[in-house]
Amino acid sequence: MNKVQEYLTEIRQSNGLKNAILYGITVSKKDKSAEFSLVTDKAYTEQESHLAEIITQKYLPDGFKAKIKIIKRTPDKETVRAKIYDYVCMKFPAAAAFLSEEHIGVEMLASGAHFYFDIASGEQTLFTSSNILDTVSAYLQSVYCGSFYGNVRIVEKEMPKEELLDEIPETEEADVVEIRRFPIMEFAKLDGVDEIPKTAVYIADYLKADGPFSVCGTITYIEEKFYTKHNEKTGEDVEKSRFSVSISDGTGGLRTTYFPKKATLEKVRSLKVGDKIVIYGENEEYNGHIGFKANKINYGMQPEDFTPVARKSKPVPKFYHAVQPEPYVDFEQVGFFDSFDKPDDLKNNTFVVFDLETTGLNNNPAMGRMDKIIEIGAVKIVNGELAEKFSSFVACNERLSEEIVKLTGITDADLVGAPEIEQVVADFFKFADGAYLVGHNIPFDYRFVQYYGEQNGYMFDHKQFDTLTLAQELLRGLLPNYKLNSVADYYGFTFNHHRAFDDACVTAKIFVELMKKRGKLPV
Repeated sequence: MNKVQEYLTEIRQSNGLKNAILYGITVSKKDKSAEFSLVTDKAYTEQESHLAEIITQKYLPDGFKAKIKIIKRTPDKETVRAKIYDYVCMKFPAAAAFLSEEHIGVEMLASGAHFYFDIASGEQTLFTSSNILDTVSAYLQSVYCGSFYGNVRIVEKEMPKEELLDEIPETEEADVVEIRRFPIMEFAKLDGVDEIPKTAVYIADYLKADGPFSVCGTITYIEEKFYTKHNEKTGEDVEKSRFSVSISDGTGGLRTTYFPKKATLEKVRSLKVGDKIVIYGENEEYNGHIGFKANKINYGMQPEDFTPVARKSKPVPKFYHAVQPEPYVDFEQVGFFDSFDKPDDLKNNTFVVFDLETTGLNNNPAMGRMDKIIEIGAVKIVNGELAEKFSSFVACNERLSEEIVKLTGITDADLVGAPEIEQVVADFFKFADGAYLVGHNIPFDYRFVQYYGEQNGYMFDHKQFDTLTLAQELLRGLLPNYKLNSVADYYGFTFNHHRAFDDACVTAKIFVELMKKRGKLPV
């Protein structure tokens, strides 16, 4: 029995709270209190509320004061039906295309309900093969008290006419985005250059740059690695050095590999995290990816008063059109009842941790036709807690390859009725408003978001943090590699890999743990 189950077992000893669920915990830094929100479907007394507060106090770390908020929530048939329909539309858009609210039957019980989907015989597989019934049941049990069970009923019905979602107003095509630059200050030679660079490309824009160019920022990670190179003349194998380097300029992060010259090897070895450098190089393709190839490293820094210039963008939409975020509920998450001490940088900022599934690896139009986003999943971290979820398939007008179906488990049927990319990217732009973006190997997914955002007039200029880079910094020597599943295994997190929301969710939990270890955000 885990801590949440143990806690609820004690709480449910009171008659008024015998079906209670734990809806959330709000921690107040100001008065060192933790307010537990309980939902019940029965009348409760003041004495039962006081007893719940005493029980709650036992589960808090020393120095925290328990508070209780009890919400009496007894849903009626129409409320449950509407809740089910909204959830299916959001979570299972392919199934929702064959469903209307009138085709959902609800039978209220003493505690909970039975619900039914009235479907035609040809639709049965769509509703039973995607675990829809169990997922909807679990969702209802996270919102209301009692037990909820679902089933399907085969009926004769007319296929509903397709209802179009509210369309996002059409606008003029977005202008070509200018590559932004800032002046390089206090340049000093380390590796040497043919010509001293005057400006550096924003890291947020570097994938759009052509030809050789410079980037400039603060080292966030550097590690020397060794490899063996065969000398054709002598016939001997010679040990060589290469450096894995990550830098940030406040607009984004960049990772690259640098092969030093023999004359400058010791100087490069003297570089450390926090040093300000300029890297000269160019973009190149390797194994289907576009990456930055470093040719020279020298000293240099941004202007002291550097403030990134924002690109002109459509305003944040007032309303969500296709993807409705919902509260994030996961009572199984590790550390839910552990110490609430988290660094101020984590609690005082908002983060959106996201992941994508795509039709392929090409995230740069310079390399040919862009691959498409077929699923996006995200979790919002507020006050250091996973607070909201954003999840949606994305329509795709081409058949998925066998490789992608095998890798992700996503099929063409899953994308039937899913919203178009212009709707999803607008909703994600709204969801990410005012937040930092976080991902595992974030440059790869962020480029997709930037591209499709730009295509629809939304300029993603969010500061980004990469859990891959953080893991390299904080878990060096503890892992065989820094892949997402390896880092998740280290922290004991299990998840359904290669599905966008599951990857985003475990990345969010990893980010919280890494921030607890680091204590503050990277520069």
